[in-house]
Amino acid sequence: MNTRLLRPALRTFRGIPPTATRNTTRQFTASSPKMAIFNITSYEQFKETVQKNPVVILDAFATWCGPCRAIAPQMANWSENPEFKDKTLFAKFDVDQLPDLAQELGIRAMPTFFFFENGEKVDEFVGANPARVLNLIKKYNPEEAAVSAAAPAADNESKNESETENTEEPKSA
Repeated sequence: MNTRLLRPALRTFRGIPPTATRNTTRQFTASSPKMAIFNITSYEQFKETVQKNPVVILDAFATWCGPCRAIAPQMANWSENPEFKDKTLFAKFDVDQLPDLAQELGIRAMPTFFFFENGEKVDEFVGANPARVLNLIKKYNPEEAAVSAAAPAADNESKNESETENTEEPKSA
């Protein structure tokens, strides 16, 4: 057999380490996707979501929007944060897929974040400023509200107890 025809092929394989030419298989495992941020796909679903959840943070985004893509991972992190998880529903919708909802909410730029409490819009913020969005998330976090509402009540109870202690008549010995 004439090896002259094989010489160019042999020269190319000599420079490749033997591990690169081996048939290797990669192991892939299936993992359940995190549903940290609820994707709203219809106007009816939006209404139902806002009505059924005490606090909803809604991200109005567009797939072509660079700042929307930049802040999306941070929103996912916040939605998985134990401080907010199971207390606040993080939701999003694509303004190009739901233009009627975008028009009703009065969206002028993306990303726009809406904050709903008990079905009512209480705040909105336009822009991809993570610090500002996080401050608003903390502001409307139900636990934060419960703690701040309980604190004055606890202070009043302790004041009432101290007043009753001072108003008691001293017992004579």
